Amino acid sequence: MIGSTLLERRSRPERIADQAWRHLTSAVNSAGDSVRDTARSARRNGLTFADDAGDLVGTAAEEARRRAVRAFDALAGRRPALPWALLVGAALAGAAIGWAAGSAARAVAARGDREAEDIEFVDVDRPNSPASLDT
Repeated sequence: MIGSTLLERRSRPERIADQAWRHLTSAVNSAGDSVRDTARSARRNGLTFADDAGDLVGTAAEEARRRAVRAFDALAGRRPALPWALLVGAALAGAAIGWAAGSAARAVAARGDREAEDIEFVDVDRPNSPASLDT
């Protein structure tokens, strides 16, 4: 009770200063919370960005290493090895395409033979034709 009467007896500028102090501390506390949250999210985003950059750098490093080895082999006079996996894959793909084309050709030929049996040829006599085909 004594404390409440003391607060009421303060002058108007003291009450305004006290209210301003409370608003300031509240704003600083909320700003600190938002800065803390922003720092946490920035740290998370930074870690993700760093991981992505690390993956990209790792990939680029592997490519650079592979190219350096190839360049060293070329300077040493060694020929690159044949890409057997690529050659075998291309041969298998060619065989599959050839098999599919052959099957399609046989199917068309079989269908064409059946349609050829249904065709009737008719001998037409043309009376006004310049060349006589009946002779």
